[in-house]
Amino acid sequence: MFTLATISAVSIFTGLLHVLGALGVFLFGMKIMSEAVQRIAGKRMRQALSGMTNNRFSGVFTGFVTTSLVQSSSATTVLVVSFVNAGLLTLVQSIGVIMGANLGTTITAWIVAIVGKFSVSKIALPVIGIGLPFVFIGKDKGKSWGEMLLGFGLVFFGLGLLKDSVPDLKTLMLDDPGTAATIEGIVTWMGGRGFLSILLYLFGGIALTLMVQSSSAAMAITITCALNGWLGNVETDPIGVFQNSAAIVLGENIGTTVTAWLASLGANVHARRAARAHFSFNVLGVIWLLVAFYPFTQLCWYLAELLPDALREANSKMGSFDVAFATAIFHTMFNLCNIGIMVAFVPQIAKLVEWWVKEPDTKKPKTPIQLKYISQNLVDLGELNIAEAESASERMGQLTIDMFDGFVDVLKQPDVDLSEQVSDLKKMEDACDLMLQDITTYLIQCSTHEIGKSNANRIASMLRVVSEFEEATDRIYRLVKVVQRKYTKDRHFAPAQDDEILALCEVVRNILIAASTSLSRPDTNLLKSAENLEKNINALRKTNNKGATRRMQQGGQVPNEMLFIDINNHLEAVGNLALNVVQNATGAV
Repeated sequence: MFTLATISAVSIFTGLLHVLGALGVFLFGMKIMSEAVQRIAGKRMRQALSGMTNNRFSGVFTGFVTTSLVQSSSATTVLVVSFVNAGLLTLVQSIGVIMGANLGTTITAWIVAIVGKFSVSKIALPVIGIGLPFVFIGKDKGKSWGEMLLGFGLVFFGLGLLKDSVPDLKTLMLDDPGTAATIEGIVTWMGGRGFLSILLYLFGGIALTLMVQSSSAAMAITITCALNGWLGNVETDPIGVFQNSAAIVLGENIGTTVTAWLASLGANVHARRAARAHFSFNVLGVIWLLVAFYPFTQLCWYLAELLPDALREANSKMGSFDVAFATAIFHTMFNLCNIGIMVAFVPQIAKLVEWWVKEPDTKKPKTPIQLKYISQNLVDLGELNIAEAESASERMGQLTIDMFDGFVDVLKQPDVDLSEQVSDLKKMEDACDLMLQDITTYLIQCSTHEIGKSNANRIASMLRVVSEFEEATDRIYRLVKVVQRKYTKDRHFAPAQDDEILALCEVVRNILIAASTSLSRPDTNLLKSAENLEKNINALRKTNNKGATRRMQQGGQVPNEMLFIDINNHLEAVGNLALNVVQNATGAV
């Protein structure tokens, strides 16, 4: 026999599932739209972010545009922290982008407010209908445009479902008086404590954002609950409800910093500082606004009353003034004012986080490089993931050059004990092995996502590039071991032979530099230069080996000459591998 309490519990559980389902449609639409936008404009977005100047204002603008497109401040800030971790952005540059990301996410509040004024099915379903055929019959960008429209329609459709799934307390009072009375009691308790109520709602906003892991979703829930009487009586105290929702918005601004904070765990010191800068910027903004909370919210309410009558009309279901636009105005005004105040103090914020996150102890022994892709497990950045792998590939190229320079130092100093340097070269070779494993694993994970054709080709190219670099470092370490054997067995070359090897080393180093440069600047001129260098290497190797063969025929020391030929052949192999890198990076193969 079902009791009233059982029926009430079932209805509450069913209602909660309806809300979660509506939220799921909204977030799924956001995900599809964000990934589609990244496939359409991902390369330009990466270039805009990684090509940032020290102008903090351009950083704010870029952060605003990027977040407006992907509709996720978490994605933008995690991307920024990953760029800092990869060395593509400085700390000062990242702070400007993070400020802009906070402003870009305010668009969600306006979307939610507008949705409350008309039947979303009049827009959502037609937009989905337009986009769907392109998803099935479109190719490359055509398909991406279709998915963007599909995601956009699902965002509106999900918001409409959310609005219909959250019951207003009036209706709930008729259907379930007991539950409604309990909720009303909690609302009254939280709302009747003056400024303490503002703090309670602020902490509620932090908790809400941590639970849904999306400030956009948290904003949609906040405005929907405010309209339906869950934050107070809209009919008798509309400005009080608005102030409660504004306090939750402040909490959401703090809660959204957690994703970037988590992303920076295990990253380098610069990435951790960028995450702390995001947290500091938002917390400092909340602190000054709490001081001016009541006059600031009064100003926002006044601005809301200046909106056109078509927007200011009361929600038909509530019969009272709609607080949604006031909340949207508050969110935008707060972030605009916070940027206006804080942008002048970017250097001071940078100094604060530099004091907060100290430089690591340089006296500690070096360990093999372990790459940390901070976007890997937190926020799926789709197209934008590849930037981290590109940076890591460039680091691998530079490490190969450094290792070759170390080999040349060992070669030039036969009478000096360089056993410690040889040990360091072995560690560098091990580090390249580890980087190959990490980069390959990460690129394969990136390829499992929906990515454009150009980025699929870029991933395939990088997989070959890092493999060539790893093979080059293996060859270089073999050269080190050959030279070690030369010294151990007291083999000596004639001065002319030393000059020949050093001349070949110089050309090999030049082609390694070309290989590393090609990753960031792939062009046909660089390819032609690398091909000419490789031809020069082949010619020098043949000339050197012919000379060694001639000397052996004339009675020269065979072990010495075989060692000489071995070094020449390894150097030529390193040059071939470097040319392969340039060819892959420039798309010649």
